[in-house]
Amino acid sequence: MTKSRPSASVSRWPIWVVAFGVLVFGLFFATGGGYLATLGGNWYFLLAGFGLIVSAVLLFKQRLQGAWLFAAVMVLTVIWALADVGLNFWPLISRLFALGVLSLLVALVYPHLRKANSLASGRSGYALSGVLAVAIVAGGAGMFVPHAPVSPTGDGPGLTKVEPAKAQKNWEHYGNDEGGGRFAALDQINRSNVSKLVPAWTYNTGDIAISDGNGAEDQMTPLQVGDKVFICTPHNNLIALDADTGKQLWKNEINAKTRVWQRCRGIAYFDATAALAQPADGSTPVKPVSIPAGANCQRRLLTNTIDARLIAVDADTGEFCQGFGNNGQVDLKAGLGDVPDSYYQLSSAPLMAGTTVVVGGRVADNVQTDMPGGVIRGFDVVTGEMRWAFDPGNPEDKQAPAAGSTYVRSTPNSWAPMSYDPAMNTVFLPMGSSSTDIYGVERTALNHKYGASVLALNATTGEEKWVYQTVHNDLWDFDLPMQPSLIDFTKADGSKVPAVVIGTKAGQIFVLDRATGKPLTKVEEVPVKTSNIPNEPYSLTQPKSVGMPAIGAQTLTESDMWGATPFDQLLCRISFKKMRYDGLYTAPGTDISLSFPGSLGGMNWGGISTDPVHGFIFVNDMRLGLWIQMIAAQKDAKTSSGGEALNTGMGAVPLKGTPYAVNKNRFLSVAGIPCQAPPFGTLTAIDMKTQKVAWQVPVGTVQDTGPLGIKMHLPLPIGMPTLGGTLSTQGGLVFIAGTQDYYLRAFNSANGEEAWKARLPVGSQGGPMTYVSPKTGKQYVVITAGGARQSPDRGDYVIAYALPDSK
Repeated sequence: MTKSRPSASVSRWPIWVVAFGVLVFGLFFATGGGYLATLGGNWYFLLAGFGLIVSAVLLFKQRLQGAWLFAAVMVLTVIWALADVGLNFWPLISRLFALGVLSLLVALVYPHLRKANSLASGRSGYALSGVLAVAIVAGGAGMFVPHAPVSPTGDGPGLTKVEPAKAQKNWEHYGNDEGGGRFAALDQINRSNVSKLVPAWTYNTGDIAISDGNGAEDQMTPLQVGDKVFICTPHNNLIALDADTGKQLWKNEINAKTRVWQRCRGIAYFDATAALAQPADGSTPVKPVSIPAGANCQRRLLTNTIDARLIAVDADTGEFCQGFGNNGQVDLKAGLGDVPDSYYQLSSAPLMAGTTVVVGGRVADNVQTDMPGGVIRGFDVVTGEMRWAFDPGNPEDKQAPAAGSTYVRSTPNSWAPMSYDPAMNTVFLPMGSSSTDIYGVERTALNHKYGASVLALNATTGEEKWVYQTVHNDLWDFDLPMQPSLIDFTKADGSKVPAVVIGTKAGQIFVLDRATGKPLTKVEEVPVKTSNIPNEPYSLTQPKSVGMPAIGAQTLTESDMWGATPFDQLLCRISFKKMRYDGLYTAPGTDISLSFPGSLGGMNWGGISTDPVHGFIFVNDMRLGLWIQMIAAQKDAKTSSGGEALNTGMGAVPLKGTPYAVNKNRFLSVAGIPCQAPPFGTLTAIDMKTQKVAWQVPVGTVQDTGPLGIKMHLPLPIGMPTLGGTLSTQGGLVFIAGTQDYYLRAFNSANGEEAWKARLPVGSQGGPMTYVSPKTGKQYVVITAGGARQSPDRGDYVIAYALPDSK
């Protein structure tokens, strides 16, 4: 007979250990898969779980049928995985890697099973083990290789030599130019030599933002004018450094403070001796200004602070500008009424628009219905006198409120960086929504008009030119989060038109005519579903920019759920099926709903960088969903502090003045990993001539992060959420540092290949910038590093990189 009782002489423990592992998988799959099936989810886990349980029982009994049944389940698993996700690497790894390791163990004990059943040696088990071991090693090696969501088409930007007359002289504005291009016409550092970059100098500011999740982060893009580099710190201290050595030239310690906010994204610069650019289209002229002879601040820096001041200092000495406001300072709380310091801050750089300094302001989200207004104001750059105010609740009145009155409260605000077109003397503003972002019942007609819109204003008078809305009755906190970038857009007939391009938290990119605000690429009003909040004026349609690529804004399905193991993948599937989800504009309600991308993005304040020479834009994003539930508010509940921790599982946070509190958290697995499949952050090149993606690559590794907050120390290029800007250069490079790992990287703009990276002492959310020193002719790339989001590691570094001196 070929069958016999298991032999007692064979060691049973290896078989039992493997059987126990199979049983663990089987029990988890069966129980979790059964629940998933009751939710209408995929039946694979339930069926596979039953098969694995039976296999485990047979293995405990040392029956060969246990291994055969396990093999059958694994073959069917491979077939199911390929049918579920195709050949996409990271989704396949999630489904197959852990089970592959378990399969290797079963194959290794197969010869023991044969001996236990008094059969000939099962060398085939060892052969299969070898094959599985090779597959596992190959899969593991594949984790260290970037897997591009969109492979290069071969149509990326080429190389065009910089003409000396057109070379960049200074980086004078937050986005390099007033139009937020973040493009440097410099090519000393280029694709062929970027790999040789080395640190040239390092400076420590002495100001470290200690983050508690409420907005304490360095997010700086420095300025450079002549032989000086200018920076601001998280508490708005202003510092000038020597452009070649990083030596401190002067420092003005502003030391602004609030309870929840520590950051300075940028500063503005004005030179009173420079010629004024006047509009070429007949628009209102720029007002001339003059500074008395002998007065300080012929060249001045301006910062708006986290405690709501507008400050001007001498760019040469750091002294406060005499004649500007009150000893160089203007109170930006004037006219706002009751303003707790945690509810109103200036979070982005002031905009220099001719001779008018334009400031918006951050009004805290989801606190209460009665909040400071979102007024935008223009000030004389020399005197600090207010020239105009654009109040979204009273747009016709450009004056400050009368004594005892305030600007209209709880109106849409503009917290992100702005842009300016000197040829039109026009300011372009990204607008947010009124203060309770996810509850619109109390909104006025003007709230609806200006919320989540691009707004164009006359820089001299503050008069509205046009407004274009990207979200109707925004219930998702889909503020327009970035500086609008001004480009020349090539139309289908080959003609060019001045345009505004802007990305959104919803992963949409809009291209608008700069003169009229009308879309230059196709936008459709798509139907969306409502929810169950009484009296909510739901919009039945939403704009979708179908003429441009959507970035990371796909409609999720159960198959998109992911995990480092099949266990957390299964739990993510269960969570997904339990939530209401109707795609991009799933309206919040009293049940648990999913918003993807969530209010963090999509795209955020880092903005777009451009290549105007070759007609490309470069977009970085994060892909983080949020689950949301509105519940009945309890009496006397404390309101939110006004910080950013609202999106990190604080429990029910009251929306004072409404019947509701809101419960929000990131859509993460039990291991703290986003539940949808990677990448979680990418860099994308878009050809604006064709409106097509030229390439898209993951950015960032898990080296300095990991499950449950434990650093993995493994450079797996999975693509992490990016928060920070990019820099495009005519040397054919795109620089970015805003990832979870501690690196500044340069990518080849032609194909998205990583061309260079430098290890930073801590993570960075700063924007890279570059300049050529007028003294030495050397090109530098500068980044600030204060710590990555979600990282406890903090610092105060300013680091410059350059090519090594030739010997």
